[in-house]
Amino acid sequence: MKPILRAAAGLVVLATACSAPAAPRTVATTAPAAGAPVLPAPTGKHPVGTTTLHLTDRSRPDPWVQEAKARELMVTLWYPATAGNGRPAPYMSAKESELLLKGKRFADASYDTLSRTRTHAFTGAKPAGREGTLPLVVLSPGFTMPRTSLTALAEDLASRGYVVAGVDHTYENYATTFPDGRVAECVACDSDSDFGFGSKVVGIRAADVSFVLDRLAGAWPGASLIDRDRIAMAGQSIGGAAALAAMAKDSRIRAGIDMDGTTYARLPKGGLARPFLFLGSATHTRGGRDVSWDRDWKLLTGWKRWFVLPGGDHQSFTDTPLLATALGVKPPGTLTAARSAEVTRAYVSAFLDEHLRGKRRPLLDGASPGYPEVVPG
Repeated sequence: MKPILRAAAGLVVLATACSAPAAPRTVATTAPAAGAPVLPAPTGKHPVGTTTLHLTDRSRPDPWVQEAKARELMVTLWYPATAGNGRPAPYMSAKESELLLKGKRFADASYDTLSRTRTHAFTGAKPAGREGTLPLVVLSPGFTMPRTSLTALAEDLASRGYVVAGVDHTYENYATTFPDGRVAECVACDSDSDFGFGSKVVGIRAADVSFVLDRLAGAWPGASLIDRDRIAMAGQSIGGAAALAAMAKDSRIRAGIDMDGTTYARLPKGGLARPFLFLGSATHTRGGRDVSWDRDWKLLTGWKRWFVLPGGDHQSFTDTPLLATALGVKPPGTLTAARSAEVTRAYVSAFLDEHLRGKRRPLLDGASPGYPEVVPG
């Protein structure tokens, strides 16, 4: 199988970008283009910075492309920042938007729609915080989806004082752009019906995440702000399954969240004692079609919770509902896009606050009158 790599003309340079907080904490902004989708503003008190890293693991060949003798990854960091001037960071490049929308068959949308999407990130902001104090959260997207598909969640967490690392698992999504302009397309899409595909993917992603944790200190000048003893991982769909797989392989990951992902990794017979949250759509109700959560629930021997959003959809935990109207499709599920984002942010941040910061969050105790859409699984 040959790599699918192309030079992309007119790509946005992948460089440090920083974000503006909600008013009155905003940094310099540029008005979004007419009709451009706008992500919801972060709810925390901090401005949000972002930077993009290109990491190369020369200790292993790429598992999808035999000719690639090293595994290359693109990682976006979002982090709390000091206020300052800057220019808006793109959601993705025009070429990435085109390849994703073609891959997802959004025929009625302009192919540059996602490159015009307004984020809350800006270049030029300095990381804020004291050395060794900021928890780290790794985010892994669903299959065929880029790391940017979890931007609304990532920006919100960064505004609350977390460093967030979104990982593109190369050749598993429609477009990953490297700094020299090469674009890696979805080689793994040719194999998704193969026997054992899910187990292969979560194993690859677990290795990717461990490598990112190994290299982060040397790759980002702000890494000294991170508390290396307070690391969590969350993901959507197979990215959520990868969170469980990564925790089983890497003890540095202290807590994990699976957002609507069928799990594949086999947990140790003695169980996994670190905190874990299942957050799913109706598919993951008890007795639903997916039995993997029931299997793994029995082997989770530490703090654990299972919540379901019956009115949600598989994509409700991503940016997809927020962008659906601009893409000319009906938002998935029965909840509004804004409410889907609000629920996801609330439960993910509550879990992280409780298990990375030691802050008690009653929201996780059971049914909540503030979120009647969410029910214990």
